[in-house]
Amino acid sequence: MTAAEVLRIARVLHGTTAEGPGLRTAIWFQGCSIRCDGCINPHLFSPTGGNGVSADDILREAISTGVEGLTLIGGEPFDQPVAGAELARKAQKLGLGVIAFSGYEYESLRGRGESTEEFLASIDLLVDGPYQVWNPEERRALVGSTNQRFIHLSGRYRTYQPDIATNRVDIRIRPDGSIDIAGFLDSEGLRDLLEATGTTRKARRITSE
Repeated sequence: MTAAEVLRIARVLHGTTAEGPGLRTAIWFQGCSIRCDGCINPHLFSPTGGNGVSADDILREAISTGVEGLTLIGGEPFDQPVAGAELARKAQKLGLGVIAFSGYEYESLRGRGESTEEFLASIDLLVDGPYQVWNPEERRALVGSTNQRFIHLSGRYRTYQPDIATNRVDIRIRPDGSIDIAGFLDSEGLRDLLEATGTTRKARRITSE
């Protein structure tokens, strides 16, 4: 396995219902070259954080958990096109669905390179577009601003309707007292939740937007 095939990952959460339809494994990619203003995950901007993980290790645990599919978020998955494509391709071969969130628009990803094209070819649903803090989404689930689009690259998730779906939050307390939070929360909602639990300093923010 080459260095380009090692995923630089901030967090993996198996068996969540907060990151798309069905029971899912959510994978937060470390590193983001877009760095949207107001992003709720600025700690994922640096490409040097996180841990190196193989696609096979993630998928082995995902399958054992009985999930329906993967949700790739971040950070920016398409900043790691070689490793991302390998993960998505192997996931689909195992019968898993793949949803990916990207701050890049779909049109800018097309023709960007062979690895990016292979990545796109192994994604069922792409949620694209940068987060725009001045343009908040108040109706659809899973997205933070109204410019972001749900682009179906296969028919697997065509029945999913973000207009009527409900945002969920997955909260898990670890043995050391830290709290993992997944799902959509804006900055105000996250602050209120952490203050209510009294664990602001220990919380690990792994929310999507």
